Amino acid sequence: MALFTGQTSWRRIVGGALLSAAMLLPAQAGAQDLVGGDAIGEKYWIEVAGTLWNPDLLGQISSEQFGLIGSTIDFAEDLNYTKTRFRDLRIVLRPTKKAKFRIQYTPMRYEADTSFTRTIVFNGIAYPIGVPVESSFDWKVWRFGYEYDIFYRSRGFVGVLADVRLTRMEARLATNSPAISPRFDEFTTVQAPLPAIGVVARAYPLPALAINFELSGLKVPEDIDPKYQGKWLEWDLNGTFNVTNNVGVQVGWRRTNTFVKIEDDLGDLKFNGLWFGAALRY
Repeated sequence: MALFTGQTSWRRIVGGALLSAAMLLPAQAGAQDLVGGDAIGEKYWIEVAGTLWNPDLLGQISSEQFGLIGSTIDFAEDLNYTKTRFRDLRIVLRPTKKAKFRIQYTPMRYEADTSFTRTIVFNGIAYPIGVPVESSFDWKVWRFGYEYDIFYRSRGFVGVLADVRLTRMEARLATNSPAISPRFDEFTTVQAPLPAIGVVARAYPLPALAINFELSGLKVPEDIDPKYQGKWLEWDLNGTFNVTNNVGVQVGWRRTNTFVKIEDDLGDLKFNGLWFGAALRY
């Protein structure tokens, strides 16, 4: 899977997002006489938002142990994981008009019972065909970032973003058949801080309606250490209807791709789908 096809693709994506936002904001400013009034929802010091995200899942994992290379295990085909709804928490601290400190926490968990249609090697253990297996997968991300809005007007802004994502992935497989002795129960954990850079933009076509766009990601250069590879990309397009300056309701579409390989352990995850939420500001 190629999240980035090289530096040229990354520059085109960022450049295109900045150009689009820069073209959009003057257009909104020009239309301000028609819709009138300043934007609602821009006067605050703290914003707390909770969302419900219902993403589609595409993922693969593998885990090596005892010198045995692990099988590439597919979440849907091998583990029978299905679409599941998750909660997401976002906090924004805004000491000045253009500066924002951002915190986001996304915990996700999948569980299923299955039996493999092929022999699966996981964490040095071979799970035979047809044996009932319990599986679980946890994916938790704490995201800490700083945003600075380079171009800011009363009806929108364009800014840059730098953050680090403390990512933890844990997978577990256990046989649950009394006919299997000894009982296999193996788990593996991959965790790493994943830095990222990106762009953000917001425009108000109406004083109470904000259209938001965010794109961020990074790729670890392969020549640093061949044992460690990583690339991740996330983008979020959403709208916020501000009932008052202190309360808003939200709907959006979010996609996140994460590929992490540490020696012979691998996690390759893609989540995307609609989310709904609400924001409170003070």
